[in-house]
Amino acid sequence: MKAQSSQRNIHTVTSLTQRVGTGVISNSHWLASQRRFLSLMKAVRLVGGIFRTMLAVGVILATGVPTYAQDIPGYPASIYNYDPREVAMLPRYCAYTQGFRDHVPGGNNPDEIQRWSSMLGETFNAMHHYCYGLIKTNRGVLLSRSEQSRRFYLTDAIAEFDYVIKEAPPDFVLLPEILMKKGENLIRLDQAGNGNLLLQRAIELKPDYWPPYAVMSDYYKKKGDLKNAREVLEKGLLASPDAKALKERLANLDAIKK
Repeated sequence: MKAQSSQRNIHTVTSLTQRVGTGVISNSHWLASQRRFLSLMKAVRLVGGIFRTMLAVGVILATGVPTYAQDIPGYPASIYNYDPREVAMLPRYCAYTQGFRDHVPGGNNPDEIQRWSSMLGETFNAMHHYCYGLIKTNRGVLLSRSEQSRRFYLTDAIAEFDYVIKEAPPDFVLLPEILMKKGENLIRLDQAGNGNLLLQRAIELKPDYWPPYAVMSDYYKKKGDLKNAREVLEKGLLASPDAKALKERLANLDAIKK
């Protein structure tokens, strides 16, 4: 019996040795398989982590409620509640843009939608983003109670403006205004270099559009650079002589000088 058992063991070892030798089972193959399995498990865990992160971000984007931007007492956490007080501060055409028209009283007026579409062209289909950007800017400038919230809204507004800037043709009638709004927010976010470049671009597109001159002059005045503040205003008044806001700023600079 012992002899038969030994012979069976020898046969088993020999069989395994032959199979290893033929590549059916090999140490290197087994180790490689294990490595691939471990790599696969790491990848699964990584994808799972990414998925959970994207899901969390998706919830925030879907609700419009950042965890740190709920510090505006008396207003809904999300701008997508279309609070009447915030909508009232927007240009009239916003009520007829996508997104707004289904939530704002009278926004689904087909005649008004057609009228604004005819005036603003295909870019009107993207203008709800500009309107969202204006609400976020107003929240950042007028309503936020913390620096973190202020910076969130101003930064998020820039993303909305960028959407329209990307969609708009170079001759879009409201492009100078949108560039000005973006530049103004960049200055508020301590990115004056990029902000002033956008203001200059707005001026180049429409030299007689006075708001970019005002924003740029205010920036220089705040820095204490009254010389450049004056030069910007004088340039603006050459292009738009009747701009009351520029005249008033120039008069204030004259009073400071005295």
